[in-house]
Amino acid sequence: MEKKYKELTPPQRILLGPGPSNVDPRVLKAMSMPLVGHLDPYFFEVMDEVTELLRYVFKTKNRLTIPISGTGSAGMETCLVNLVGKGDEVVVGVNGFFGQRMSEIVKRCGGTPIEVKEAWGRAISAESVEKALADSNARVVALVHAETSTGVVQPLKEISNLTRKYDALLLVDTVTSLGGVELEIDNYGVDISYSGTQKCLNCPPGLSPITLNERVVEFIRDREGKIQSWYFDLNLIEKYWEADRFYHHTAPISMIYGLREALRIIYEDGLEKRWAQHLKANKALIKGLNAMGLETLATENNLPSLTAVKIPEGVSDINVRKALLNVFNIEIGGGLGELKGKIWRIGLMGMNACERNVILVLEALDRLLRKEGFPVKPGEGLVAAMDVFQE
Repeated sequence: MEKKYKELTPPQRILLGPGPSNVDPRVLKAMSMPLVGHLDPYFFEVMDEVTELLRYVFKTKNRLTIPISGTGSAGMETCLVNLVGKGDEVVVGVNGFFGQRMSEIVKRCGGTPIEVKEAWGRAISAESVEKALADSNARVVALVHAETSTGVVQPLKEISNLTRKYDALLLVDTVTSLGGVELEIDNYGVDISYSGTQKCLNCPPGLSPITLNERVVEFIRDREGKIQSWYFDLNLIEKYWEADRFYHHTAPISMIYGLREALRIIYEDGLEKRWAQHLKANKALIKGLNAMGLETLATENNLPSLTAVKIPEGVSDINVRKALLNVFNIEIGGGLGELKGKIWRIGLMGMNACERNVILVLEALDRLLRKEGFPVKPGEGLVAAMDVFQE
């Protein structure tokens, strides 16, 4: 008997994990618009508007500010393959899962990562970065601004001053911060950064916005030999996004429509207003969790768009996350790497950073923790969170 395939009927989840986040209906509508060719004059207009809006969200005047065709990891790889060649030393901040990934890519480029390590849940210190720069020939420092695996936001300004002092470039992962966490590429002195569409931008995964200043552009052009990746060679990609429109690859047209609309929504709301929205939702969530007897992994430098919560002793990680999904239709994330089974990761990103979602996840955790035998006084977390929203 011939197998039949039904229409897709995915459940409508409340996505409060480390990403993806829920997508605004306006973005989905934009993605359903008619296709044009990737060399069509109309699409060139869309491309120009996307670059303008990305400059607004990154808070930069960088000429080369574009989306890479691929997820956030493609952005990470793009930046590193263009900056790192055989024998190059790179200072890499490793205080979580994604710092480790950058270090791995440096090795695959033939470079040598000079790892500046810190405990997962803590930020990298400027002093340790300076020591690594002083003791090496590194021309690049790579840091994660928003470490998705730990819920820590990395201070950047002091380290940026150090990179100028040692004539190095500062590369920053902003995948979980762009559009939701205070970030000013030019004022912070960030030379090159990559992000993702599926977090605070509330767009499906599939593109990685990047921005780089002229110091980086010149650095890449002056490198000896060819970039090891043809697809991610910024010398080639630049020509498609600049005035020449020289064909490089077939751009994901519908995804770029969607990104344009997601960025337009942020532009309409106002970037500073979005930052404040994330701060308030994060404060309310943490107050509620603390009132329930739960602790966050980070004791300082809390990331506004994602909170890592320590799982209490005797409480089953899997039981709680399964029940959240199956009973309450809420997705949160578990721990990665050395934190697997030790934390939950609750994301409040973009339009998900709101009072409704904070109340929903706290109410669900209240019930499930009591079912697991953890001593929670009913409603205490909700009262604490509501106090923040009513301030």
